[in-house]
Amino acid sequence: MKRIFLFLVTNIAIMLVITVIINVFGLGRILDQEGIGIDLPSLLMLSAVVGMTGSFVSLAMSKTMAKHSTGARVIEQPRNELEQWLVGAVHRQATAAGIGTPEVAIYDAPDINAFATGMFRNHALVAVSTGLLNGMTKEEVEAVLAHEVSHVANGDMVTLALIQGVINTFVFFLSRVIGHIIDRTVFKTERGHGPAYWVTTIIAQLVLGILASAIVMWFSRQREYRADAGAASLESKQKMISALERLQKSSNQPHLPEQLEAFGISGGMASGLKHLFMSHPPLSDRIEALRRAV
Repeated sequence: MKRIFLFLVTNIAIMLVITVIINVFGLGRILDQEGIGIDLPSLLMLSAVVGMTGSFVSLAMSKTMAKHSTGARVIEQPRNELEQWLVGAVHRQATAAGIGTPEVAIYDAPDINAFATGMFRNHALVAVSTGLLNGMTKEEVEAVLAHEVSHVANGDMVTLALIQGVINTFVFFLSRVIGHIIDRTVFKTERGHGPAYWVTTIIAQLVLGILASAIVMWFSRQREYRADAGAASLESKQKMISALERLQKSSNQPHLPEQLEAFGISGGMASGLKHLFMSHPPLSDRIEALRRAV
């Protein structure tokens, strides 16, 4: 299951850290009105703060962590014709898309892949693998770059952060409601919260977080179709189809680290229930969608 990627992992980590801080400093009392019931409005407000904070902190850290996890080298000054061409292609596409030119980076990996990330449309990062540069024609590379530039132009990273923030909010909220109900009805705690509340809350938060990630992954799959269409507009439909067909041929090769797969041009493969947790649609579906497009 190629579900756990950097954005989601960072969100969960930040939420857990904030939860510990809330408990250490006694802020959890806001969740237990008069030791009898939950103050639901206050809990919902606290949940929104925790959920959105985790999401946007992870978004703010995304460029730095992506560079670190892949070893990507940003092209500050092109050292050869290939780097000059890469920077020029991204600049041309970004201008056509109406955004600031992203940083362009290369990372050493045998797989054919690329990714885009960053908090702001005008200060994003587009990175390509050495495998992509060696395994695709220039026209196909241009299509992949256009796909990533389209992600940036569509504001996909910010939209994903907003969706993840809302998901975080309700996971945080519902896990504490569940913990409170179990603590009161099963373990008969009359005032305050017993150990069952904390144990149940943590378990519920993890389980709900995993289940809710299916919603995030659904959006991630939809944004791939939009980015493919954007690439077809910036370059050409045939170029994008050719690039996706090339990716199909390399589908058995290793891909990006799991924590970055949602940001790449190509994700893993799965079937059945596992498909719900995939960040990318099947390549065959993406190719067919492009062929049907006017």
